[in-house]
Amino acid sequence: MAETTKAGSTAAPAPAATPKPATAGAGAAAKPTKKAKPSARHGGSAKAARRRTRKKKSQIQARRKKEFTYRGHTMEELLKMPLAEIIELLPARARRSFIRGLNPEQEAFMGRLKSSDGPVRTHRREIFILPSFVGKTISVYNGKEFHTVEIKPEMIGHSLGEFALTRKGVNHSGLGVGATRSSKFMPLK
Repeated sequence: MAETTKAGSTAAPAPAATPKPATAGAGAAAKPTKKAKPSARHGGSAKAARRRTRKKKSQIQARRKKEFTYRGHTMEELLKMPLAEIIELLPARARRSFIRGLNPEQEAFMGRLKSSDGPVRTHRREIFILPSFVGKTISVYNGKEFHTVEIKPEMIGHSLGEFALTRKGVNHSGLGVGATRSSKFMPLK
């Protein structure tokens, strides 16, 4: 098909470039094959490849468990500290309770906890958790039954009662008959 120019004359279409056949022999063997870029090997741009490597590194770091510290001290350091130094690290309410001294029932509980291997039952919900309690099992009374609590390092400074809830969550059922205008006319079975 001929193209028309401004002057009105027709020009012949440009001939299509035809590929030259490759000659067999020394010329074909001398041409090296091009190595694909790293991004092309994995399918995508170089930016996407860098993003994938960053993501892999972050997943590996996320799996590493972080060592527990309480106010800058490791668990081993806390266990070696005397009680007076531990008390200084506790929050104000717990610190005040220990400074004022424990009553005989609380002292009896602390003695039973240190000497026993199994779970220790108690009604003393107000005792604050110390580093020496970690790893022990305590059954705390919640007003109805004893709730078993496994003491973990993150619980240091909290009271035992925080981990044995006294109230049960409310589970509401559906609406009752007569609660809405349409249910007023529902027949009762």
